[in-house]
Amino acid sequence: MGIENVRNIAVIGSGIMGAGIAQVCAVAGYRVAMRDIGEAYLQKGMEAIRSSLKKGVERGKLTQERADEAVARIRMTLNLAEAVEEADVIIEAVPENLELKKQVFKELDEISPEDAILATNTSSFSITEIASATRRPDRVAGMHFFNPVHAMNLVEAIRGDSTSDQTIQIVRDLAKRLGKTPVNVNEAPGFVVNRLLAPFLNEAMFCLMEGIAEAKDIDTAIKLGLNHPMGPLELADLVGLDTTLAILDYMHKETGDPKYRPCPLLRKMVRAGRLGRKSAKGFYDYTAR
Repeated sequence: MGIENVRNIAVIGSGIMGAGIAQVCAVAGYRVAMRDIGEAYLQKGMEAIRSSLKKGVERGKLTQERADEAVARIRMTLNLAEAVEEADVIIEAVPENLELKKQVFKELDEISPEDAILATNTSSFSITEIASATRRPDRVAGMHFFNPVHAMNLVEAIRGDSTSDQTIQIVRDLAKRLGKTPVNVNEAPGFVVNRLLAPFLNEAMFCLMEGIAEAKDIDTAIKLGLNHPMGPLELADLVGLDTTLAILDYMHKETGDPKYRPCPLLRKMVRAGRLGRKSAKGFYDYTAR
């Protein structure tokens, strides 16, 4: 199978990342099945897609006709088998929990077409370990998108121990057809971006916890001093503090390197349910936005 044979894409998960992936696939002309475990999750995901497309139309990024066509290409379902029955590529975007992802891949392997490619949007976990839950490790790869999916141009195309050259090529070609730039990555904890980003965000949290500067001043210093578009604490809120903690915990466990030891403030905030933008409170308060 080559990229020319890919027509149907299933996205498993309708959260921030899943909805974003479904949107860019539909805009690119693919038929998309978006699956989640609850109707409320699906409706929220679809609402986010419509809102994003509306802003795109208002900014002249796409026409109203193209936006309407994209929405029409997306079907929502609670049934996993129904979502993947005709899928050529399946992109998993469930919460960043390794055991959950392995269970999902085990189920996908059992019910999806034999030649379907199984891609994971994991931001740090082992592709090899996820693929071990299947009988087709050669057709499993990482396809790591970045938030917000419609605006961020990068996709990390990650090869596990058994990922075939053909699978990586299809993942790369699909990313290009979605308007993204793929980079090849050999499996390692955190891949490329999060290997560099995670300790940066973590150190900013230590600066805040130790009273070196206030959150706004830390972010301003980085934006003006390093010419970054967002400060590290703003970015952590956007990524999700629970996701950031999961990445750091995993990388600390895998590498043993103390630079990945999560800041205690981060763990405390996650325990308190302050997860960033997704919960309206993190290092900043988003309730009024």
